[in-house]
This record gives sequence, structure tokens and C-alpha cells, in this order.
Amino acid sequence: MVDVLTEIIINIPIEKVSTYASNPENAPEWYVNIQSAEWKTEKTVQKGSQIAFKASFLGRELAYIYEITEFQPGEKLSMKTSTGPFPMETIYTWESIGRDVTRMTLRNRGNPTGFSKVFSPFMATMMQRANIKDLKKIKEILENR
Repeated sequence: MVDVLTEIIINIPIEKVSTYASNPENAPEWYVNIQSAEWKTEKTVQKGSQIAFKASFLGRELAYIYEITEFQPGEKLSMKTSTGPFPMETIYTWESIGRDVTRMTLRNRGNPTGFSKVFSPFMATMMQRANIKDLKKIKEILENR
């Protein structure tokens, strides 16, 4: 099992952070490895919504579909892949920790299968590095608007 948890403090109100982060159309802007996001269902962030992502990771092109499994606006968004070689769950949480200050967490966990299983420890380290870059990027974007 790979389980990576990262967090960052963003000096922006929770509503703005969670609204931006929970919109899949913004993912290519702040995720280092995501090239595109395409709605497969109605463009509404809600349980059951599906989004197709194209990304690159460890030199490989990846295409996968996430399905939203839980959405509590301003608090939490959970998604799981419904396809792909590495079944993955991604969870965002947001917490107001002061006036106009938000703690955002990003958690990725999953069970690699087949050939990917051999690289689990390496993948966790690479995911941790990518997640830190992603959170720094979203912080930069939101704090400089």
C-alpha cells in the first residue's frame, strides 16, 4: 500500500482555496504532472461525477478516470480511480486555521498491481515530492491572484 500525505498553509480564505482546488478544470494549472482534465459527466462537483485525466509520471503517459466519492464543500473532496494500472484514492481536506489562513492536505493512497507493485517504495517517494511541488504551486497561484 502506498499512502502519501502532504499539507501546506495557504494565506487565503478557505472558501477560495477549496473552490479552486475542488474544480478539476484547474488541476492542469497546479498539478505538475497533469496535462488535461475532461469531464465525463455533467460539470458538477458531486458524488458520482467522473473526470478523465491525462498525466505523466516517472516518464510514462497515464490516462485514468477519477470518480468523486465524497464532496463536502469547504471541507473535503475524495476521488477514486475507476480505471488504470494503479488504483488510487485522492483526498483533499481544507481547514481554516486563522483569519484568511487555510491548511490544505493532499493524500494519495492505493495498492499498486502487477509490475507497479515492485516499485511501491520508490513510487511513494516520488509521489511525495510531486505532491509537495503541487501544493507549493497552488499556494503560489492563489496567494498571487
